[in-house]
Amino acid sequence: MLLRALLRPCARAVCSPGPRSYVHTALDISGIYPPIATPFTDREQVDYGRLEENLQKYADVPLRGIVVQGSNGEYAYLSREERLEVVRKVRQVVPKEKILIAGSGCESTRATVAMTREMAEAGADAVLVVTPCYYRGRMTISALVNHYTKVADTSPVPVILYSVPANTGLDLPVDAAVTLAQHPNIIGMKDSGGDVTRMGLIIHKTQHLGFQMLSGSAGFLLAGYSVGAVGGICALANVLGAQLCELERLCVSAQWQTARTLQYRLIEPNAAVTRRFGIPGLKQAMDWFGLHGGHCRSPLGPLTEQERQELKKVFMDNGWLQSHH
Repeated sequence: MLLRALLRPCARAVCSPGPRSYVHTALDISGIYPPIATPFTDREQVDYGRLEENLQKYADVPLRGIVVQGSNGEYAYLSREERLEVVRKVRQVVPKEKILIAGSGCESTRATVAMTREMAEAGADAVLVVTPCYYRGRMTISALVNHYTKVADTSPVPVILYSVPANTGLDLPVDAAVTLAQHPNIIGMKDSGGDVTRMGLIIHKTQHLGFQMLSGSAGFLLAGYSVGAVGGICALANVLGAQLCELERLCVSAQWQTARTLQYRLIEPNAAVTRRFGIPGLKQAMDWFGLHGGHCRSPLGPLTEQERQELKKVFMDNGWLQSHH
């Protein structure tokens, strides 16, 4: 535990650029978080009862917190009211010592500012703000810095940058991340791109600020820790949360050989529930592991039978599922 404490970034006190000056003490976000799925009924309504049952099962896992309305929560298919209600329900169930991070990103800066405030009011401890991407050709470093600065200036809670190029077609540029890390209300970044060199460079250029990097996928969780990341927001944590927490423990206690063996067994299942089969694959795996994955909201559809068999084989081949499933 001592080593883990040493690896955690210290609280920082940084003066905001410009005429306004204030001190912000960073929230320590180190640890493992599942970006939880949103259960739906067969009529595609949010199933709050099953959501609560999933959260009660996650309470038995040593997760640092919960991420709500990330990509795996199908936030792009939820109305504003549904997004906020899901966060309220999660906050009612999740104990205060667990960090609740809510996705508040929208395409416009104005809408993101408003959603960020509302997510804070709904109970979020921090917000995860995805890069706007619809007009990605004009998402220059200047545009992105301006967007995030306005959000962070007005946010009642700390802001975490979110780069997920597989979904947005846009990598948050290193220079933009380094500039934004100087803002006292921007405390970290979730990087889902998988370029560990890039992650390491951002950490190298921002570590004096206490800026915290989170790996955005279980496939490179060990690699992230090796270059200075403090945790991960990983889709696979919805299914193998205990195993990812064990990988975290091995990394922060420098048991690299054992950690590597475990990491190898997570790579294929992680790819299967992210790039290969996406959210329908994640929800199917959740069903096998005693959680409520269930239906997706249209236009996302279920896996075909062939896809289900392929997904099952991946989990079986890596020793996570038995043949009776």
